[in-house]
Amino acid sequence: MKDDFYDILGIQKNASEAEIKKAYRKKAIEYHPDKNPGDKTAEEKFKKAAAAYEVLSNPDKRAKYDQYGHAAFDGSGGFSGGGMNMEDIFSQFGDIFGGAFGGSFSGFSGGGGQHRMKGSNLRVRVKLTLDEIVIGVEKKIKVKRKVKAQGVRYTTCNTCHGSGQILRVTNTILGRMQTASACHVCQGTGQAILSKPADADAQGLKFVDETVSIQIPGGVSDGMQLKVSGKGNDAPGNGIPGDLIVLIEEVEHDLLKREGDNLHYDLYISFSEAALGVSKEIETITGKVRIKLEPGIQSGKILRLKGKGVSNVNGYNKGDLLVHLNVWTPKELSKEQRDFFEKMIDDPNFIPKPEKNDKSFFEKVKDMFS
Repeated sequence: MKDDFYDILGIQKNASEAEIKKAYRKKAIEYHPDKNPGDKTAEEKFKKAAAAYEVLSNPDKRAKYDQYGHAAFDGSGGFSGGGMNMEDIFSQFGDIFGGAFGGSFSGFSGGGGQHRMKGSNLRVRVKLTLDEIVIGVEKKIKVKRKVKAQGVRYTTCNTCHGSGQILRVTNTILGRMQTASACHVCQGTGQAILSKPADADAQGLKFVDETVSIQIPGGVSDGMQLKVSGKGNDAPGNGIPGDLIVLIEEVEHDLLKREGDNLHYDLYISFSEAALGVSKEIETITGKVRIKLEPGIQSGKILRLKGKGVSNVNGYNKGDLLVHLNVWTPKELSKEQRDFFEKMIDDPNFIPKPEKNDKSFFEKVKDMFS
């Protein structure tokens, strides 16, 4: 069972943004790697605090977490959670530490070895139809990214001697601490350019157009983010490439409405069809299916077709297709039709007699979400 984010930071569920930030800073300083060298337990607590802060500091993510807990994010790509590494944490939340630990941590290596700068991430928006979302799809996206120019040559930076970092010992409220900040000469790469081709920029990089293949699993949803590792911009020198962040945009279907893993379909039938019963063909993602409606079926009834919804992104079972029955009332009647219905007004068979198993609207809505 995963630890509660509020418990990790030691705060109440009604904590303000300022209280969340203060609590995270306190935990981050307590378990910071510089203060706990080689302590894997402290490092794990440091990562958990960062994961908790990542969600609780974001109003949208916090609202989802408050409603659904960890299930709101598991496997969705919505946040990095336990998969966060030190580089991610310092890149996203380095400003939280203020002056307590010195300069930038954007390229923290986590192992005390040579600093390796990471290239910047790229972001693209991919539109998917409901059909593509249900079954999953491979998309080929053209991106413009920076790569190392052919023929560029680097040499070791004379200021940081290739480490990419400048070490400093400072006096803080916690005592003397050694901090590392990116080298101001090579910007943390550890290398300086010896020679480069004419079409390269000052860092030895150039723009190229590249087609990236993205395998999108079934069950993704609007606003979800997927990561394609190493397909962002290259970093100069011996750095590692950034990532390509793919934002999913769901295109609305003409007939089917999605709600989580379930789909909703409005089926309209006439008075005659409702009274006599009828066989109707309806639309699903995998093709049309025929359903049989019994005589005397009531408007508002919901039929559930198991497994005709959307695949769960975590690999669980498919959702269902909920068919909502609506009896269509004609707005204009012929004289013959009007005469017939006028005769039926006082007919005992046409007087509403709801049975006990005919659920109210609110009961149907409750069942729909259960």
